[in-house]
Amino acid sequence: MKPCSGKLSRCLPRQSGVGRCSLRRPGRQPEPPTNVSKPEDAALREAVGVLRGGGVVAHATEGVWGLACDPFDEAAVAKVLRIKGRPMDKGLIVIAGSAKEFAAELVALPRARAAAVRETWPGPVSWVTASSRFPDWITGGRPSVAIRVPGHAQARALAAAFGGPLVSTSANRGGGVPARTAAEVTAELGADVDYLLAGETSGRTEPSTIRDAATGAVLR
Repeated sequence: MKPCSGKLSRCLPRQSGVGRCSLRRPGRQPEPPTNVSKPEDAALREAVGVLRGGGVVAHATEGVWGLACDPFDEAAVAKVLRIKGRPMDKGLIVIAGSAKEFAAELVALPRARAAAVRETWPGPVSWVTASSRFPDWITGGRPSVAIRVPGHAQARALAAAFGGPLVSTSANRGGGVPARTAAEVTAELGADVDYLLAGETSGRTEPSTIRDAATGAVLR
């Protein structure tokens, strides 16, 4: 991951060499945006291209930097797990640009519980709920998944431009402190990340909350 024009928070994608899994994301996905009018639009388009190519993108969230990839690409998820030194059975959080992307998960909840989940979004709250559409390398082999619509505009824009849910997990090695700046991502993870999307966190100091969608109980 090389900084471009001397700016640590901007870089161009490199060839990741990551193969695609035969399991494809369900449904037709929109092409990356073509009406690019601002530098941040171009960067977002490049990031989406890296994600579609099986790469890993570092991006800002509410409080820390995250690592994003296609949750339905087994090789891409395996790369994220290698970078973090994280076992598959722990599972991963997936984010989306809007609650409608998680309609399949929310429709299975009682109406009041689904409404309670939606009220926290966009925001730093992930909900663990039953799901059958995500593969084992996302759920850790469980019949549930942790989902979130982040309270960070750029993170939502990245998922929306990609056209579906994204893995988003903290940018750090196993047992390490999550990166809070682009410089920390580069220092800690370097060339293991395929693209660093320029941005800043929202300044949140606490980790995101994880709750049980069926009961509302706080899990973290």
